[in-house]
Amino acid sequence: MGMQATSKGNMPVVLLKDGGSETKGRDAQKNNIAAAKIIAEIVHTSLGPRGMDKMLVDSLGDVTITNDGATILKEIDVQHPAAKMLVEISKTTDNEVGDGTTSAVVLAGALLENAESLLDQDVHPTIIVDGYRKAAKKAKQFLESIGDTISPNDKTILNKIAKTSMQTKLVRKDSDLLADIIVKSVLAVSEKDGEKYDVDIDDIKVEKKAGGSIKDSTIIQGIVLDKEIVHGGMPKKITDAKIALINTALEISKTETDAKINISNPQQLKSFLDEENRMLKNMVDKVIGSGANVVLCQKGIDDMAQHYLAKAGIIAVRRIKESDLTKLAKATGARIVTNLDDLFEKDLGTAEVVEEKKIEEDKWVFIEGCRHPKSVTLLLRGGSQRVVDEVERSVHDALMVVKDVIVNPVVVAGGGAPETYAATKLRNWAKSLEGREQLAAEKFADALESIPLNLAENAGMDPIDTLTALRSRQLKGEKWTGIDVMKGKIANMKSSDIIEPLSVKLQIVSASSEAACMILRIDDVIATQKSAGPPPGGEGMPGGMPGMGGMGGMPGMGGMPDMGGMM
Repeated sequence: MGMQATSKGNMPVVLLKDGGSETKGRDAQKNNIAAAKIIAEIVHTSLGPRGMDKMLVDSLGDVTITNDGATILKEIDVQHPAAKMLVEISKTTDNEVGDGTTSAVVLAGALLENAESLLDQDVHPTIIVDGYRKAAKKAKQFLESIGDTISPNDKTILNKIAKTSMQTKLVRKDSDLLADIIVKSVLAVSEKDGEKYDVDIDDIKVEKKAGGSIKDSTIIQGIVLDKEIVHGGMPKKITDAKIALINTALEISKTETDAKINISNPQQLKSFLDEENRMLKNMVDKVIGSGANVVLCQKGIDDMAQHYLAKAGIIAVRRIKESDLTKLAKATGARIVTNLDDLFEKDLGTAEVVEEKKIEEDKWVFIEGCRHPKSVTLLLRGGSQRVVDEVERSVHDALMVVKDVIVNPVVVAGGGAPETYAATKLRNWAKSLEGREQLAAEKFADALESIPLNLAENAGMDPIDTLTALRSRQLKGEKWTGIDVMKGKIANMKSSDIIEPLSVKLQIVSASSEAACMILRIDDVIATQKSAGPPPGGEGMPGGMPGMGGMGGMPGMGGMPDMGGMM
């Protein structure tokens, strides 16, 4: 009958429902740490420029090939509760700073692995957690101390940052071109707010289409709509466009109340239809009157209205997503109009060209050449669907890091340099701690070095030699020394142009230490099994409720519902 626990008087007590289970104490910790280590092992080979990609196949046979830690962990459906926490930190890191998702998971795994050896020496988990918390706080201070402040619109540095983010991805060969369009797009949508900048990544619309190669990716000063022009008679291209954005339907709206119209002769019917046409023509005339030659509509456009618009030589596109409409407003400077009576020339947006182009087999409408677009489109291309998907993921990471630096303009080197620096400093600082926390702080320093260690390992360098050489260079005060993975040697990362935002590094440290501390504090895992069906007293299962032993055998109670709990 489920789990038995014995109280002091040796009376068996049934505590959990059937199928429930409990793991206690050391076993529970071991189990959780093991699960977290497995997750870290899955992603650690994809860290750094020499990291490999993962191919994930879901139940439908859809394939994802990626190097992005967050994507890998999102796609594999993780069952283990402790492992789920590592998936969560990769998710939050992705949403907060966009890059460093693999590092966060690797670091969390290393923290837990190092805690395990302390647990084996009977150091109490709470002490480890306290030591880790202090060490994490200290590590963040050390990282902040080596950050270089830059000017937020320094294109060359932003370019390097975008490239650093893409060095580890499939798009490495084309990172020059992509970094260029990424920096342009982020600078285009950034808003200056006093001294600071603010960037909403959603203002950058990313459209992807297989075909061509990554080199064909472009930035469009405006918006691309994955829709086609509604009517064949409309022009395919208009230069010097005046754009009306309408979020109401160009159709006859149905009445709110049910109305019946009785028509007794054909004449009435004709005048009725004529009236409908007149109303539609009236709507179109309002649009023409405003001087618009492009109409972008969130809802439907009636066939008759399409005909009148086509006659006037106006391009129209219908059923545009609301999010796209807001982006269009930002890009073209138009005002979104709900009531056609409100549509005047001042509400129109402008663009140099609006034209329908064929991309692969789809027709898309390009709104290009907006003067000072506060919203732009990146059109990504690639040899196959898988490639384009991965390009999109890499571009997302790069957009996010560039945004991070514009919002918080402090950078550090990459290549494991800041982690090694913080680890070296932490070791010295740990000596000042009293008691067993000192051990935990030292383990934290070891864990930080798992990042350069993994970079070296993935590059096929000797991890131990590399790490010892790194430490000695760092102790001499060369704080920018890291691992130049592509050349397979230790080098100054600043001069190798490998730089990353400070905010990414801080996020990695805080997310991973919090997750590790949370997992370490767990000493008991209780899994309860939900009983099948509603609780007893609801519907009885045929043959009585499960766990109601002999009731099924009582005469007349075979499969009668609602009897289970009535006895």
